[in-house]
Amino acid sequence: MRSPELAFLELRRFGRGKLPRAALVALLLLPLLYGALYLWSFWDPYGRLDRIPVALVNDDEGATAGGRRIAVGDTITEKLRDSDTFEWHEVSSAEARRGVEDGTYYLSLTMPDDFSRRIASSSGTSPETSALQVRTNDANNYIVGQISRTVFSEVRTAASTKASRSFLDKIFISFSDIHGKTVKAAEGADRLSGGLGRAKKGSKDLADGLKEAKAGSGKLSGGLRRLTTGAGDLEDGSRQVADGTQALADKVDGVADKVGPFLEDNEKSIGDTAELVADSAVGIRHNLGTLVKTAPAAAKGARTASEALNTVHHARCEALPVPDPACPELTKAKEAAGDVVAITEDVNTLIGDQDGDLTELDKNLATLEKQARALAARAPHLSEDLDDTVSKIDDLNDGAAAVARGAKRLHSGLGTARTGAADLDKGVGRLKTGASALDGGLYKLVDGSGKLAGGLHDGAGRIPDYDKPDRDLRTEVMADPVRMASRDLHKAPNYGTGFAPYFIPLSLWVGAMVAYMLIQPLNRRALAAGASAWRIALAGWLPVAVVGVLQTSALMAVLHWAIGLQMARAAGTVGFLFLVTACFAAIVQWLNARFGAAGRILVLAFLMLQLTSAGGTYPVQTSPGFFNAIHPFLPMSYVVEALRRLITGGGLEPVRTACAVLAAFTVGALALTALTARRKQVWTLDRLHPELSL
Repeated sequence: MRSPELAFLELRRFGRGKLPRAALVALLLLPLLYGALYLWSFWDPYGRLDRIPVALVNDDEGATAGGRRIAVGDTITEKLRDSDTFEWHEVSSAEARRGVEDGTYYLSLTMPDDFSRRIASSSGTSPETSALQVRTNDANNYIVGQISRTVFSEVRTAASTKASRSFLDKIFISFSDIHGKTVKAAEGADRLSGGLGRAKKGSKDLADGLKEAKAGSGKLSGGLRRLTTGAGDLEDGSRQVADGTQALADKVDGVADKVGPFLEDNEKSIGDTAELVADSAVGIRHNLGTLVKTAPAAAKGARTASEALNTVHHARCEALPVPDPACPELTKAKEAAGDVVAITEDVNTLIGDQDGDLTELDKNLATLEKQARALAARAPHLSEDLDDTVSKIDDLNDGAAAVARGAKRLHSGLGTARTGAADLDKGVGRLKTGASALDGGLYKLVDGSGKLAGGLHDGAGRIPDYDKPDRDLRTEVMADPVRMASRDLHKAPNYGTGFAPYFIPLSLWVGAMVAYMLIQPLNRRALAAGASAWRIALAGWLPVAVVGVLQTSALMAVLHWAIGLQMARAAGTVGFLFLVTACFAAIVQWLNARFGAAGRILVLAFLMLQLTSAGGTYPVQTSPGFFNAIHPFLPMSYVVEALRRLITGGGLEPVRTACAVLAAFTVGALALTALTARRKQVWTLDRLHPELSL
């Protein structure tokens, strides 16, 4: 009998009664218990977090920032209530603590009373960090604690972003204020630079003017010094004049009464004497002129006569061997002539040296002549003019006294003026020095103010000036500068879809394991009839493989239409699972055929090794080294990887590799089962009396 016929006969046994039929139905539905029920139980747990009771405590008292009231705790509370994350229960701190402890609430989220105040401090002088307080209890549920950390991390990020936006918005507003103030400062610096330029020109003019004033004050000081000296001389002279006029006035006043009768009796004599003086002055002036003219000629003639006498004296008294008896007289004459020459030359020299004085003398003689003639003319009236003369002399005396007093005051005032002029000269000198220093300083100020204005304009150009839309955009970017640009190439729509590649092969392995609890791994009739080992192996494998195909069809139909599993490659997934169930059936068949009752334990152990090393939940790299070591040698590792690509999408290289590995495992397991069947055809004592029976 062939292997398919033997397999059909094995399956037909389940139709002979109600209990076998029920067992076959249970065998077909068993993978649903593992696959469908497991996946259904946590198909989308994150979509049902709003059913988890969580305590929310809002103790925030609010704060004031930038002149307005903020209450971050109220804002977060409102947003959490509107969200689908957890079932929020607003309670007190004490109630939240008790609820987390006794399991009423899985966890609690608390916003402390200073939550807003600490957030608002970011815009003040002493910024502080605020904190959301989360209390969990892993004794209630460990996974909820892990989920809460992720959820509350997002809440914390949102709160931090909101606080950062408020803080950064104030910074950008401050930038605009600083920009405006800097522009005003730059404009003020421009005006300052212009004013300093004008001040520089004024300081230059001041320095030049003070330089000229210094020269003038020096001249003034020198002139006043000389004026003071002259004023002193004037004071002395005017005092002497005043003394003289006083003495004259005293004498005139004392003799006026005596002189009057004398003048009246001698008027004619005075007139004649005056006329005589005038005539004498005329004669002197005439003789003075003749003297001036004849003095040179007389000097010349005397010199000529002296020279002639010298010649005669030489010839008569010196050249002759015997002197002339008249030599003594000639010698006296010679000496007298020499004296005359000396006198005449001295007279001529005197007249030449005193030419100016003789001219002045001539003028004085002319004046004397004029005054004498005037006196001669007034002589008949001298007695009449005496009183008038006395009065004029008294007036002259008074005037001289006044002049003396004024000269004294002038001298005293000029002395004071001289001292003041000296101080003025020193002060102007210091002013000149200060003006020069001021000019130099203002030059530096003009240069510095120009640089200041340029720097402020440049700084104003660099300080940003944001309007509200631009400020909002920049605040948004800086408050959340790095965002997750997540791109899932082949996204699993829910938690169940992501774990389907792990639980589906688990359910199929369990299905094969239970199937060989009801179906013999080696057909006894074929063993008894001495059929070939391969025929026996295939006869025991085919029934379970057919059941596995039915199990797979039922499981995938329920997962797809009832639960909602969406597959990127549905036909490929189902076809691949047919290969998987065939492979699993072959492996479970060999373990049961080779090891008998112990093989069932080995099947379960082999399942455990595959589940822990397949990387169905966490990546296998996160497991201990032992599981990493056995991962490449177990079929479920390749099944999980291939199902991920078939269900969620991606490259098919892992699928091709898995098909090759599963085919190799299937053929290898069937070969081992055939070898076991050949051995089973020989009865031994251990087979007749097994040590363990299940």
